Parts: sequence; C-alpha cells; structure tokens
Amino acid sequence: MRYAFRIRAAFLLALTLTIVVPSAVQAKEIPYTIGQGLEFFSGKYGTSARTDTIYAPFAVSVNPTERLNLSLEIPFIYQNNGNIVSGISINKSQAATTTSAATSSSASTDQEEHGLGDIILRAGYTLVPDTDSTPQVHPTAFIKFPTADKNKSLGTGEYDGGVAVEISKWFGKWYSSVEAGYTVQGRSSQFALRNYLTYNAGIGYRINNDIFSSFLISGTSPPGDGTGSVLEAQLKMQYQLTQHAALIGSVVKGISTYSPDYGAGLVMCYSF
Repeated sequence: MRYAFRIRAAFLLALTLTIVVPSAVQAKEIPYTIGQGLEFFSGKYGTSARTDTIYAPFAVSVNPTERLNLSLEIPFIYQNNGNIVSGISINKSQAATTTSAATSSSASTDQEEHGLGDIILRAGYTLVPDTDSTPQVHPTAFIKFPTADKNKSLGTGEYDGGVAVEISKWFGKWYSSVEAGYTVQGRSSQFALRNYLTYNAGIGYRINNDIFSSFLISGTSPPGDGTGSVLEAQLKMQYQLTQHAALIGSVVKGISTYSPDYGAGLVMCYSF
C-alpha cells in the first residue's frame, strides 16, 4: 500500500487568517469570529485515480484576552471516491499484496461519500506582540477529535494532536510570517501513520484598508509509510466587506506528487 498526503494546511491557514488577519486590519477589540468556508481540491496524490474533495468547515473563534485565542472547527466533507482518508491518499489496489502496510478501509474506492469530518479544537497565545523592534511570536496547540466516519473514508478514527509556532511581522503595508509545527497522529490498525513536521512561509501586502493579499508556500514531512513530502503554493485575497465582515478567496497549486493538482476556496467570516 502506498500513502500520499494532502495536508489541511491550506484550510488551516485560511482559518488562521480568518481569525488573525481581520484583527490586524481592523480593530483588535473584537473578540468573537464565526466563519463558513467552502474549499475544493483535486489530484491523484501519487495514485492512478483522481480524487475530488469538497471541504466545508464552520469555525467559531473567541479571544478571551488580547493574547489568547480559542477556536473550534466543524467540517463537512464530500469525496467522489474513497482514496482520500482524512488527508491521506490510499492506493487500495496494492493493499492486499503489501504485508508491511495496514489493511485497507472498508469503504469502496469508487463510491461517493459525505458526512461530518474530524472536529478540531485549537488554542493559541501571543507570547511576544508585534512591535517596532520585535516580531510577533504566537505558539498554537490543537487536538483533532475522531468524529469522521472511518468506514466512509472520511477519517482515520484516531485522535491527533500537535503544536506549532508562528513568527510574523508587519513592515508598513507588508506582512511576513514563518511557521513550523509537529503533529502526533493516532496509532491505527488500518493505516501505517507517522508523526510529521509541518511548515509554511508567506508574505502579504495590504493594498488598502479593505484589501489584503498574500502568497504562501507550505509543506510537510512524510506522514505515513511509503509516502512522500508535501509542497504547495497558495495565493490568497481578503476583502473587508464591513468592519465586522470579511471575504477570503484562495487558489492552491500542488508542487509535489503528493499534493493536490489544484484547489480553490472561499471563506466568509463575521466578527463581533
């Protein structure tokens, strides 16, 4: 069995920007944000079959203090086949002949599936704020609850968790950020999962008070036996509709074999 990975970094970054960027562009005293996203990804992920995935998350974020942020992500997933399992692409045609790999999922590879995805709870804290002399240092931690149906290839049925640290800085209208993280995956009898590193680096430019654009490169180390690393490029545009509402659009292009060939997303968020 071969594994290929399409991480959620594109969505997770969209969620992060949904929470963080509007606060940077607008007043920081707004403590609550809700968002609805819709993202589409398509690729072969190192297999012979193309997989189309729709990821539609609903997110709620709260800032109990100026530095502390808590968020909850509740996604809905649609897939046109069973090759993708919670971000891992599975070549099930090879599963029966590979003794070192785990058994394949019970879901059919050519069957459309949809349902609730894995719910993610995230907490972040700004250790060092962005000032004239220092960049912002913002560590985060998350836990993924196995709420997705693994029999429908919508999840692994395991708990995951991880930590990451982002360093970012505004230079007038320009914005730059780098982030590195580590994810611990649950131990599954079906999938030969590994813990893996994540990383991303990006630049952004505030065109005016209402429009913010950014470009991001993101990737991971191999998250499973027999898979490769992920590398993606993403272009994002945010439009501040009102003081409280923002619209974020993005396009994604995979660079490595184990990334989606292409993708696009739209997030609508409201702060109050």
